[in-house]
Amino acid sequence: MATLSQGTAAFVTQGVPVLAGFLQLQFGLSGTQVGLLVTASSFAPILSLLLIGDLLDRKPERSIILSGAGIIALGLLSAGWGSTYSVVLIALFVVGIGYSTVQPGGSRSVSIWFRDAQRGTAMGIRQAGLPLGGAIAAAVLPWVTATHGWQAAFFCSAVVAISGGILFWLAYRPPGQQARVEARPRLSAADVLGVLRQPWMRRIVVSGAAMVGAQYAIVVYLMLFLRDRHGLPLGQGAWLLTVVQVFGAAGRIVLSMWTDRHARGDRFSAVRTSMQATCGGLLVLLALPQDVPMGVWLPLAAWLGFFALGWYGPWVTTIADSAAKDRVGLALGAAMTANQVAIIVVPPALGALYDRSGGFGMVWGLVVVWVLAACLIVAKPLRRSPADSPAPAP
Repeated sequence: MATLSQGTAAFVTQGVPVLAGFLQLQFGLSGTQVGLLVTASSFAPILSLLLIGDLLDRKPERSIILSGAGIIALGLLSAGWGSTYSVVLIALFVVGIGYSTVQPGGSRSVSIWFRDAQRGTAMGIRQAGLPLGGAIAAAVLPWVTATHGWQAAFFCSAVVAISGGILFWLAYRPPGQQARVEARPRLSAADVLGVLRQPWMRRIVVSGAAMVGAQYAIVVYLMLFLRDRHGLPLGQGAWLLTVVQVFGAAGRIVLSMWTDRHARGDRFSAVRTSMQATCGGLLVLLALPQDVPMGVWLPLAAWLGFFALGWYGPWVTTIADSAAKDRVGLALGAAMTANQVAIIVVPPALGALYDRSGGFGMVWGLVVVWVLAACLIVAKPLRRSPADSPAPAP
């Protein structure tokens, strides 16, 4: 059920980049304005993720995720009824408020259902819902837009979002042994700072900000890059983006399973490997000549998807393993808030760079430099002190 709720919500958030090219033509948008479409739905979680993460440590996931799905649907309906770029931006901001409940809520539910030996695989399967939802969006929304218009694509997404929330509310139940800390004092600045000061959290923040930036650069601008530099129609670019998302789902599962079997003591090693592989794939993307057959694009799209999206499964599991048991929701909220800052900054910044340079060479080059710099920062293995270690599972 956590995977289903993630997939239906991701159909929405990953569907916005799929529609970016169509909305660019509809409203005559610049590269910067295209980036702001993604930023609009990503700004709200910065304001709400910490509060929702703390709330998840106190209250049931069912009602929180259902409420979030309703807010997502409301925002999408408003976007579909809107007739201007500004209205769509405001509506997508509302969508972001609802989406703030899904990521930490589903991760929290998985962390309390599965023990350490299974948690990586379970979290990977759950996190695979995001690229799978994106893959379905990339396959369905271009057809809906071409057949019925871009407004219909937003209405379709609203139905998917609310359906996922209702199904989660009807079917999900917490494990019987679940314990919540109802009497804990309410969230304070000291609580947040205490989580952020942990050595493992610093590494999580640096890697997450770099990789989520690379991920969104690929999801938002790959279709436009293929159209502008290689002459591929948006429809073909959408199918390649589908390949990216499908292999991203596979990466989240496979990399997480690998950490369960071989790297439970250092799940973060899978994140480091993903960072290096993503840089390699982007360098190949930059080096390819203009006349490239589809037989070359398909394995490159699969590579980028597997690593540039697959890193998230081991990354989230590292947080669930490292945080204190009564602070899992708060730790997830804090780490995901840092990611949201990158999501807000990267798409419009790369769009502005594209507008000024007139091409994507500097765009992909900047992403490579950013991820390589993060690789250097997190390269040293983390040395835990006994106080940093999480409590053993019962």
